[in-house]
Amino acid sequence: MKKNIRSKYRPEFPGEYHFDYKDPQTLSRFISEGGKITPSRISKLSLAQQKSAAAAVKKARNLAMLPLGTTAYDFFERPEPLSPKPFSI
Repeated sequence: MKKNIRSKYRPEFPGEYHFDYKDPQTLSRFISEGGKITPSRISKLSLAQQKSAAAAVKKARNLAMLPLGTTAYDFFERPEPLSPKPFSI
């Protein structure tokens, strides 16, 4: 009888798979809601794949193909920069 063992690595991406920075659809799978890159223990990528995916995500962010984070995450619980009251002496 064969035991049901889950593989450590994700079967969709073979070992030689090259993550392309011009493909934001694939790269968005490895970014959390807050904009952080998902770790390899969660994304199920090998060390080499994780490095290439992280480099591709960073390159896509620099070229504005992927967002740096969500607006809700960036402005959560922060005070308004300007007061709504007019300034008077």
